[in-house]
Amino acid sequence: MINGNIFWLYFVIRRRFYLLPCTHCRTEDEIAKEVAVDIATLRDPEADADRAQKPEYLVIIGVCTHLGCVPIANAGDFGGYYCPCHGSHYDCSGRIRKGPAPLNLEVPVYEFPEENLLVVG
Repeated sequence: MINGNIFWLYFVIRRRFYLLPCTHCRTEDEIAKEVAVDIATLRDPEADADRAQKPEYLVIIGVCTHLGCVPIANAGDFGGYYCPCHGSHYDCSGRIRKGPAPLNLEVPVYEFPEENLLVVG
C-alpha cells in the first residue's frame, strides 16, 4: 500500500498470472488493442501511451473511482478491471469504459531507474 491505496503487480510466466503488490504486465495483443482505442470515445480521454511509461507494464492504483471499491483484475466487458460493487468496467489500460465510475483508474507517480527496477511514489 502507498498512501493507503492498493497497488497491483501482475506478471506473466507461461500465460499464468501471479499477484504481487503493484503492476500488470501486458501482452502484445493487449497493448495493440488499447493503443487502437479512439480516445474521443472515452469518458475520461487518455491515450494508452500517456498511462504507461513502458507499454508492457501498467502501473495503477487499484481503487475504483466511483466509490472506492477494489476492482477485480482480468475481468469485465473489456478484459481489464471490473468493479462488482456498482458495475464499472475498465479496459487493460485502466480507462473507464462502462458503468458509474467518472474517471480512469489513477496512475501513480513511478519510474524505472534501472532496467529491472520499478519505483512507485
